[in-house]
Amino acid sequence: MKVFARKVNNWDLFANHAWYVPGVGGMFALLGWFLVGNLLGSMVMGIFGLFLPADVLLKYSMLVVYPLSFMPAMVYAAHKSQRNSLFETGYKLNSNHFGPFKGWQLALITVALTFATMVAADLPNYLNYKFTDSIPVLRRFYDAFMEVMGNLMGGPFWSTFLVAAIFAPIFEEWLCRGMVLRGLLTKMKPGWAIVVSALFFALIHMNPWQALNAFIIGVIMGYVYYKTGSLWLTMLIHFVNNGSSVVLTQFASLEETSYWIELMDRSTYVVVYVLGVAALAACIWAFKRIPLQQERGNVDTVELKAD
Repeated sequence: MKVFARKVNNWDLFANHAWYVPGVGGMFALLGWFLVGNLLGSMVMGIFGLFLPADVLLKYSMLVVYPLSFMPAMVYAAHKSQRNSLFETGYKLNSNHFGPFKGWQLALITVALTFATMVAADLPNYLNYKFTDSIPVLRRFYDAFMEVMGNLMGGPFWSTFLVAAIFAPIFEEWLCRGMVLRGLLTKMKPGWAIVVSALFFALIHMNPWQALNAFIIGVIMGYVYYKTGSLWLTMLIHFVNNGSSVVLTQFASLEETSYWIELMDRSTYVVVYVLGVAALAACIWAFKRIPLQQERGNVDTVELKAD
């Protein structure tokens, strides 16, 4: 399916980047600009620190610093896309291939898929935590990391929820699925593209404790994007995953490091875990029913209409 447009809409987060289709080299370029954004965010935070009290800075700085960390990559991608739109085919960041399902049905399946993935990922995440906790240098790094994250995300519920459950799904999905995976699907076999994009997603979390969980859910989101082309659905997965974690941390007296295996007796945990894995398999089967329009997945092409 080809969609035609006369010009790029600079205010459209999706259309403005459709003609930049990065391969592996482009993926590292985006990573470089993302790191520049993090440096820029640190500089802005330092400037804020000259005028704001420390407690206010720590509680609210992420509302500005987090989106700012993605801005250099977005400007870079927009520039490349604008130039490429003159002579190359683009690929839509967001498509809507839902196969036999209605949109609301697939949204419900996606929510179920997210919770099932959270249950299935609990055991490997717990084993990863116990392994890294046994290494003294990593344990010290972990304690320092959690202290920093606790300070940065220790603001009121609304600000923590806004950053983790709204900003993160929008900006991280734009980068990891909308840009990186979309580009890799045109350059390599789909399985490798999904795995590499999930590794990229894990890498940008910049710590080994979140990285494994990010990789697992990154593979799931990659498969959903491959089958549907829908960035909205991967944002929904990201929103449910992060939002539920924030809510449980804030209102259920659970620490962010809590694992279900630590909160249940073993027999209950086994039953819950088996049901979670079964639900995950059922949801993946549902997405498998969506037919592919082309080998690279259900990502539509988009071209500028010739005058």
